[in-house]
Amino acid sequence: MIHQMGLYGEYFDSIKEGKKKVEVRLNDQKRRMIKVGDTIEFIKVPEKDETMRVQVTDLKIYDTFQAMYEEIPFQDFDCEGWTMKEMVDGTYEIYSPEQESEWGTLAITIKY
Repeated sequence: MIHQMGLYGEYFDSIKEGKKKVEVRLNDQKRRMIKVGDTIEFIKVPEKDETMRVQVTDLKIYDTFQAMYEEIPFQDFDCEGWTMKEMVDGTYEIYSPEQESEWGTLAITIKY
């Protein structure tokens, strides 16, 4: 199955360069349909001028983004050298704490 998701340019390029191995999402209705072995087609946003397909190799569900970041090395997100506060605050710029508590979080390990 192919799942489409928007992805900001810097993260898109990071996956393409082989640096970012784990994509962070809310574990919402759309994401609960993803299975290991599926394909994700990332669409570079906001331009929407480039796409890239990756394979899902692992899925891990966490209650919070912090719990995820405590278990997965920052380098897998291409965030080596970041602090826990920077990781969590950066994620809260995209998703709200309310969304996090409603849905939980999902770490999607991918292979380009």
